[in-house]
Amino acid sequence: MTDQDLHQEGGIAAKPTSASRTTLSHIMTGNDTNLLGSVHGGVIMKLVDDAAGAVAGRHSGGPAVTASMDEMVFLEPVRVGDLVHVRAQVNWTGRSSMEVGVRVMAERWNESTPAQQVGTAYLVFAAVDGEGRPRPVPQVVPETERDRRRYQEAQIRRTHRLARRRAIKELREKRAAEGLDED
Repeated sequence: MTDQDLHQEGGIAAKPTSASRTTLSHIMTGNDTNLLGSVHGGVIMKLVDDAAGAVAGRHSGGPAVTASMDEMVFLEPVRVGDLVHVRAQVNWTGRSSMEVGVRVMAERWNESTPAQQVGTAYLVFAAVDGEGRPRPVPQVVPETERDRRRYQEAQIRRTHRLARRRAIKELREKRAAEGLDED
């Protein structure tokens, strides 16, 4: 029996973190700029979603849709001529959902300087079938200490997302019962 066989749920063999990890690279051009002359945050967000979607689809073995994006953080501006590398991996899996962690790196296309981290994001994807209904995903098996840390941190973020959703729902129900927020 292999290590993957030991991590099965619902008959789906678990997959190691490295099985779906990927990097998407793109050179930023003048078409990608905002009014300040740096690369528009929305362009970076699309690259993040594209890379995370590829990872989610690879891990789940089929279609997966973006359910949420948490904590998109821009650390440094990206400039025209930067070669941007978007690195993504599955950090955590539930029954039909996956958290994908993304690190955005940038380097000058014509220099031999090391890439600098310019952003991070966490996205949640839901695996769906042909009718758009949730379908089960393989559990992710962390392989390194870094992967195990990411898995644990993802569980904390999930707990916070669920608590926030529950608190907002309760507040809205309370306000509706009081006749407030009539839109």
